[in-house]
Formats: sequence, C-alpha cells, structure tokens
Amino acid sequence: MNFKGISYYLSLFCFPLSFLAFVNIIYSSYFDYFLNIESYIITLIFSLILGIVLFFLGKNSSKRIDFYEQVSLVILIYLISAKLIAIPYYLSNYQITLVDSLFEAYSGITGTGFSIFSNVKYLDPTLIIWRSSSQWIGGLYFLIFLVLFFSNSQFNYKLNDLVFSEKSLNPEANIKKISLKVFFLYVFLTSLIFIFFIFSDVRLFNGLNLSMTLISAGGFLPSNSLQQIIRTNTQEFFLIVSFLLSIFNVYLIYNLFSKKNLYREHYEDFTILLLIIVFSGLLLVTISNLDFFDTIIMILTSIGNSGISLNETSGNLSLYFLFLTIIGGSIISNTSGIKFIRIYILLKASFIEILKLAKPNNIVNQNILFSEKKINDNNIRLSFLVFISFFISLFVLSGILLFDNIGFESSFKLAVLTLTNTASSGIYGLNEIEFRSLLTNSKVFLIIFMIIGKIELISFFLIIKKFLIKD
Repeated sequence: MNFKGISYYLSLFCFPLSFLAFVNIIYSSYFDYFLNIESYIITLIFSLILGIVLFFLGKNSSKRIDFYEQVSLVILIYLISAKLIAIPYYLSNYQITLVDSLFEAYSGITGTGFSIFSNVKYLDPTLIIWRSSSQWIGGLYFLIFLVLFFSNSQFNYKLNDLVFSEKSLNPEANIKKISLKVFFLYVFLTSLIFIFFIFSDVRLFNGLNLSMTLISAGGFLPSNSLQQIIRTNTQEFFLIVSFLLSIFNVYLIYNLFSKKNLYREHYEDFTILLLIIVFSGLLLVTISNLDFFDTIIMILTSIGNSGISLNETSGNLSLYFLFLTIIGGSIISNTSGIKFIRIYILLKASFIEILKLAKPNNIVNQNILFSEKKINDNNIRLSFLVFISFFISLFVLSGILLFDNIGFESSFKLAVLTLTNTASSGIYGLNEIEFRSLLTNSKVFLIIFMIIGKIELISFFLIIKKFLIKD
C-alpha cells in the first residue's frame, strides 16, 4: 500500500481545518469572545503541524493511489479530521468529556446533526460557528470524495457514472481542477443561500450558520429550534429553495449555464423534483389541516437528510418521513440514504424479470428513467448489495441501541437516522433523545455507523477483502 502517497493527500485535508480555526480566532478577537480562543489556537497549531509533517512525508512519493488506497484515505480523513474538530469542544469551559467531544465532531463532519448540547442559545458564538463550519467542511470533503475517489469504474458502488459527466479522473492531472471546481460551486451555493436569508431579514449570524448547515445537509442549528430563526412566509420560501439546492446534484447550477440539454445531464434531479411534488401532494390531500409551506419543508428535510424542521408530527407520519430519509437525494450531493436511483434500478430490474417470464419474446426497455443509459447487471448487483448492507447495518445498530433502554421504536428510528446521516427532530418523534446521557458504548457505535452511513458499508468490506486476499 502506498502509505506515503496517502500521507500526501491526507495532508491536503488538514489545512482547511487550520483555516477554519484561524477564522474562529479572528472572529473571537474582533468580537471580544476570548472565552475559548486558546482552543482554536491549539487546533490551528495541531492541524498545521500534522498537515506539514504528512505533506513532507509524502511530497516525493508517487501520487497515484489505487481504489483501495483511496477508500482508506477517505476513512482516515474522517478519523483524523473529526479528532481535530473535537479539540475546541474538549478544551471549552462546558466540561465536555472526550467521548462527547468526539461524538459532536463526528456528528458534524458526517452532517448527521446529533448533538450533546440541549440548550444551544447559551453556547459561546464561536463554538456555534465551529459546529456549523464542521458540517460545511465535511460536506465539501464528501463532494470531493464522490467525484474524485468514488468515480472509480472498477468499484462504482456509488453509481456516479449515471449522473456524472466529467472526463476520466487521473488523480495527478485532474485532482486540482476537479477539487477547485467543486470548491467554487460549493462556496457559490453557500453564498447564494446566505444571500437568500439576508434578503429575507434573517439575523446575519443565524443566516451564516444556517447556510452552512443547509448546503451540507446537516442538522446543527445556531438556536434551540428552527422556529426561532424562520418566522415569515418569505423566509420559509427561501428555506425551501435552500433545501432543494442541497438535494440536487451540485453541478446543476453550473450545467444550467454550460449545457444545452440539461435534462440529459440531470434527469435524476428532475425525477426527484417530481417525487417531491407527488409526496407533498399526497400528504396535503390526505391530511387537510397541514400548512402548505410546512409540509414542503418536512418532505424536503427528509429527502435531503437534514432533519431540521419547523413542526412536529404524529407517530404515523413519522414513519412516512423516515421512509423518505431512506430514499435520499441526488447521487452527487451531500444527501445520504440508499439513493433514489438504486431503488429505481432494483424495482425496474424486478419488473423486467417478471415481464420476461410472462412474455419472453417481448423487447423490454432497460433505460434508466428517460435517459440513454441502460440498466446493466453490475448496476443491479451493486444496488442490491447496498440495499442489503443498509438493512444489515440497520438491524445491527438498532439491536445495539436496545441495550441503552430507549425502547424498540426509538432504537429503530435512531438507527435509520444514523445510517442516513439525518438529525433527530420532532417530525420523527425523537425530540426526547438526550445524546449526552446515552451509554458510552452507544455513542461509540453511533459514531461508527455515522461514518458507515456516509461512505457505506461496502467501503469497509472492500478494504477487508484487500487485506485478506493478497494479489
């Protein structure tokens, strides 16, 4: 394994955390928030030293790393970045244990949104920004992982080739170009959401934090509830638009101005939009007392795997929204879940097999939606493997959580939300969960499955296979 090459790329993901720590130091100094400034200075020093050491360790090595090494790199980035993010929590004046600090850090960088803080309004503003920025940087990292590392044709279990049209990805030649494009698109979309909230009279501090939360499909809020930030219909409308930007392919806005046939490039996004309309319509028709904007927000926060919402729901509706979290959004987005395209492939493949048995001489349309791309055996195998691994993970995690005496229903719901990296909230009937009071074992396993939910269980299987089966 090319450890030096991995070290080189790993160093590049340490420096952005140094920049975030530096921004918090400047913010603390400017607004006289000196309570936790030492923790950000220590984070800045640690991340810089680690990044520099790893950079010089791998500087003169071969930069070409194979797929197994790429997946190992992704896992290492999550493990190391979260530990650096945990430093300000652990060194703060809120008496946060090491396990709780790591729990909050992993919840942030994976965009899950589980929080040990029950009363956010009493937190130091710099720590609130640190929480939001940890989600934001985690979302940026994940998008880069998707287009650089998970676009491998040999193990395309993310199915990126179905919605991603970049040329062949040579890590040495194109990594800077692709990473910069993703970075500028991500910053542009974050800035656009921020402008929306400023335009609708959301407080500047809340707008900044909320824009970082929404674009990363995260669940950390700068206040105790979303109702304290979003109060008017105009703000709700821009919240809906912001959710859509995080659900759709990150390249959608870019391709809007550069592609002639937008549907050919983004048929998945248009289909998800249609599904959102259908799911919202069904809810509004069957339950007459629901507010229109509130309903759309609950649908979007579930499909977008954010979890933050303005209202709570009854027990029956919580299962409906849990189902939507499993579907997830676009492949090239920060949403998790099984993903709509995989579910579509499995359903259509099943229908095709049934049709072949009933009418063996008929020619069956195997196109994916209305695109020119067709369902092949590899798509079916990978979709089925992801589907099975998701429910194995769900069974294992919900079983582990039962030992924490939170009840079967809460354990099941919490396991679904963990694997889809979705924050717990009233629409899932989980407002009562106090993460700080969970057993240490439960927190550790939640951390493990947060990462599994983000990069999928197949990643770990492939690495294990690499070490067990030597070429």
